[in-house]
Amino acid sequence: MVLDPPASPTSPRVGESRWPMALAVLGAAGLRAALPDELRDGDARWAFAVIVVVLLAVLVIGDPGRIDRDSAWLRVMTGTLIGLISAVNAVAAGRLVAGIIDGAKFSNDANVLLASGGAIWLSNVIAFGLWYWDLDRGGAAARARGSTRPPAFVFPEMVNAQYVKPDWYPKFIDYLHLSFTTATAFSPTDVSAIKPWAKLMMMAEEAISLVVAVLVVSRAVNILG
Repeated sequence: MVLDPPASPTSPRVGESRWPMALAVLGAAGLRAALPDELRDGDARWAFAVIVVVLLAVLVIGDPGRIDRDSAWLRVMTGTLIGLISAVNAVAAGRLVAGIIDGAKFSNDANVLLASGGAIWLSNVIAFGLWYWDLDRGGAAARARGSTRPPAFVFPEMVNAQYVKPDWYPKFIDYLHLSFTTATAFSPTDVSAIKPWAKLMMMAEEAISLVVAVLVVSRAVNILG
């Protein structure tokens, strides 16, 4: 089994583009702004987006162009950004569940409820995709530099190396796809988690997605019925 094909001498491995990750982060900020006041705890609609943009700008300045600078402070900043997105969305998810159970005003409008649930669910997909991307084999920069750490996830391209370029390695879109399929199928699909922390994170994502989906859909059906 080939887990990480070596880079070709004539085609050196380069860092991945920052844009897919940056767009996902900005998307999470926009989804947060779309939530009703009750789920944002009354904070200004774009306050979170401003903080996220500032943190993202620091990352871009610290590692301009492609992601290939492997430094401790950049890892800390990346983890801080992802942690902030995860924490804020977790609070919103908790308020959503509590609001549905307690019959909050926003939970009596099917359109608002479905839109809020969808925004929180999609933000959860983005957050877990970012965590998978940042934690696997030491992060994006380490993977670009040919990290020798064992992978936490085995992608189909690692097993079927004949179908990809010799210098292939998983990038953000691969981890986002992993997160999306985990949240929709509630089980592993084409990517295998082989480290305990990866399995536990996938279990957590599946549980959150299941709870949000079941409660939101069932409540919306009850309102519309």
